[in-house]
Amino acid sequence: MTPPNPKEATPVRSPLLRTLLHAVRARVPGAERAFWNRVETTGTPLVEPDPSGDPAHRLVTFLWRDDPARPAADILALLHTVTDKDRHAGDLTPHLMERLPGTDVWALSHRLRADHRASYQFYVARGTRQDTLRTDREAWLRVLAEAVPDPFNGDPRLPARDGRNPASVMSLPKAPPQPYVGRRAVVAGKSLAAEVDGRNITLHLPPERPRALAVLLDGEMWGPVLGIGATLDALHADGAVPPTAALLVDTMGRRMEDLSCSGAFVDWLADVLLPWAADAYDLSAPAERTVIAGQSAGGLTAAYAAHRRPDRFGAALSQSGSFWWPDEDAPDGRGPEWLTREYARTPHRPIRLHLEVGTQEWMLLPQNRRLRNVLRARGYEVTYEEFNGGHDYACWRGGLATGLTTLLPG
Repeated sequence: MTPPNPKEATPVRSPLLRTLLHAVRARVPGAERAFWNRVETTGTPLVEPDPSGDPAHRLVTFLWRDDPARPAADILALLHTVTDKDRHAGDLTPHLMERLPGTDVWALSHRLRADHRASYQFYVARGTRQDTLRTDREAWLRVLAEAVPDPFNGDPRLPARDGRNPASVMSLPKAPPQPYVGRRAVVAGKSLAAEVDGRNITLHLPPERPRALAVLLDGEMWGPVLGIGATLDALHADGAVPPTAALLVDTMGRRMEDLSCSGAFVDWLADVLLPWAADAYDLSAPAERTVIAGQSAGGLTAAYAAHRRPDRFGAALSQSGSFWWPDEDAPDGRGPEWLTREYARTPHRPIRLHLEVGTQEWMLLPQNRRLRNVLRARGYEVTYEEFNGGHDYACWRGGLATGLTTLLPG
């Protein structure tokens, strides 16, 4: 017997679910089984036309099939950044799924722009609703640790680290294409592990002699977790970039120390890591064909590295850069958006920059736009893109390939 759910009175927005609900109420034999058969064939989430007829939006419905042996008390649909914003506001109720009466179908619909891309998971709660809706840090970390991917989404999942489950990816019809995600070239390069000054480095070497070099921050994510080497191989195979060697630099637990406009760290990259790569593997490239790339605090650091050491890094790829840094109470007196002000007041550097940021990143969008405006006003060669998504590797893995093709044209 279906347990009661306080949200059963919520109107069903999805036409497909309304059809199912009518069939169940009319006791149509096999209606629910036919629905799940269709879901298994077409995949999830359900994407239907916008109820108001706006072609720029879609009605997106996330589904979960209840386990009769262990029925859920509540389910949270965790849509990257969208859910985070409501958590910061202290209200997760917009992300509670509802159970359709008389069925094992849990569902939640969002009206989203048709170009939205995001990773997502489900948190299946067995306790009380009060526990499910806790937004404090301890409860949120537990939710993230236990959240699971969508079993009916057949697209490649986004791997995770630190023992967490992978995430599913929602890419709506007008989301930017990601032609190099999940592709494998016929002729592959090779990846090697190394250690430099006690820091773990992964090298990815192209099949041909490299003519360009990319330094990727947060290397422990891009290497063993996301397997960026396959993307680089596909870019090489298409001639989208010249043969490019990649140095993936692990943070080694020093992320906040190194990726906050640290002159010492940037100088280590320029004066230790790059010469080591040249000596040990004959990997070298002029500054104009050496790109440093990063995301979030890594994006901030990439833009800073090109500003501080244009002699070694002639191009910077910043994805969702944390250009708000530092906080107002920073002890060194630098003040908020310090790097943007540095670009505004210091002499022009011979560098190129590619910036991208998500329109769902309410905490980063204005700062990225201000840096873009300063760079353009100062005459820098800068490309800038906004994607409809959040602080999310599901977006960054495609944007990284786009940024490399922009800064290192084949």
